[in-house]
Parts: sequence; structure tokens; C-alpha cells
Amino acid sequence: MILYNVTVNVDEAIAKEWLQWMKEQHMPDVMATGCFRESRIFRLLSAEEQGGFTYAVQYFAENMEDYQRYFDNHAEALQTEHINRYKDRFVAFRTLLESV
Repeated sequence: MILYNVTVNVDEAIAKEWLQWMKEQHMPDVMATGCFRESRIFRLLSAEEQGGFTYAVQYFAENMEDYQRYFDNHAEALQTEHINRYKDRFVAFRTLLESV
């Protein structure tokens, strides 16, 4: 199993609206690609001293081929939509993990 994790620090002023949009629009759009079997979102409890709110958005793929299909065919458009909507109000980094 492959875990695609996106850690996002969101400006406190938009955090509530951002979380709602993620749950109702963005994460369902990612899941609609058919590349992942499950998604979850968590709020980090120990990161508030950095300002804003930090979330770990997780997508689970069966294998590397499914993730690669997402990356090749869908990631750029979905990331661009997020960037255009929230511009400089967030910072994100991505990690890819393999279950061992």
C-alpha cells in the first residue's frame, strides 16, 4: 500500500472554510480519479505555535502504479485549483510512504 500524505499549514483566518472545502470538494475530487481507495484528514495538535492550523491529508493507493496514474493525469490540475483558491494563505509539502 502507498500513502500519499499532504501536510498543509493554513492561515487561521481561512482554516474553517478551507477545511469545509477540502472535505466537500477537493478530497472528493481526488477520490473521483479512481486512483485511491481511501482518504483521511487529521489536524496536528502540536503545531499551533507555528501559527495557523496544520493538517495531514492522506490518500491511500493500492500500489505505486495507481499513485503514478494520479500524479501523471490528475495531480497538477487539482493542485493548481487549490493554489488558485488559497494563494499565499497556506504552505504544503508532500510525502510518499510505502507500507512495509
